[in-house]
This record gives sequence, C-alpha cells and structure tokens, in this order.
Amino acid sequence: MSRHQKDPLRPLTAAERIELTRLSHSQSAPAAGVDRARALLAIADGASYTAAAYLVGRGHNETISAWVSRFNREGLAAVRPHHGGGPRIRYGAQEQQRILAEWARAPQREQDGSATWSLSLLQKALRQAPDGLPRVSRFTIARILHEAGLSWQKSRTWCETGVSLRRRKDGAVRGSDPDAAAKKS
Repeated sequence: MSRHQKDPLRPLTAAERIELTRLSHSQSAPAAGVDRARALLAIADGASYTAAAYLVGRGHNETISAWVSRFNREGLAAVRPHHGGGPRIRYGAQEQQRILAEWARAPQREQDGSATWSLSLLQKALRQAPDGLPRVSRFTIARILHEAGLSWQKSRTWCETGVSLRRRKDGAVRGSDPDAAAKKS
C-alpha cells in the first residue's frame, strides 16, 4: 500500500494532455522530456508514483514526486529539463556580447600594452573595464570566441575564421576564403 501523496497531480487540461501525449511519442525530443511526459501521463491515468517510476526506468518514486510538484507549479514548462547541475551558468547572452565587443575593439598599445589580443590580455582588459567582467576566465573567453566562429592563429591573435591579413610592400591586404563556413563543419 502506498503512502499518502503530499502533492498529488492536478487535473490536466485538454491542451496539456495533447502536448504531453505528443511529447511522450516524440523520437527527436530530449529523452528527459519524453520520460517526464510519459510519467505524468501515467499518473494522470491513475498509475502510482512507483509504477510511473518503473515505466520510465527510475529507481525511486521521489524523482516522480518532484516532477509532479514542479508540473503543478509550472505547467508544461516543467517538462523541459533545466540546468543539470554543476556550477551555475555565469555568462549569458549579454556577457557573451560584452566579450565579443571587447575582442572587436583594437587594443591600444599604450593602454593595453600590445597591438594584438591574447587570451590573457583580453582577460585583463575585461576584468579592469568599469562595465567588464571581474571574474571571467581565459577558458570562458576562448569558448565564447570559438563559438562565435573565431580561431587562434599561431602567428597572430584570435582572428575571424577564413580571413587573412598579408603584408605587402604597399601595406596589409585582407584576403578571405568564401568557403570557410563550409569547411568548418
């Protein structure tokens, strides 16, 4: 005999039932969302938390209980998995744009001490700026630059992928590879 449930599943609306059914049969949705939808539908159809846990391959019904409580509070948004643990994500879209804006600015020789960006120099500039990021790491900067389509060049600093600057007698010439995006993937 099962214990009394502290937070039983509220009745599903017709739209919620349709969406949960669609998601429970999906082949392309994340597996965590499919499992949550299947468990919630089983409970809505009268299954116990233990049976729903067994149905989706969970060992404990505490997980199912947490899913039900969250569904009661948030509705269909509770089916989508959230951040799965580890350190919280510190740098969202606004901070990423700030890092890319700093990279796009040409370093000033007197202020920054160099004519090209290195990860350490970019980190120092971001940490010291009044609107900067005081705890940003070089790894975070490198990841954001890489995701933006930039790559490290041995002879220079971070550069746009597929773009080169060549020295000529009359100055630098900018060359670009039109197939660079296709070659990346």
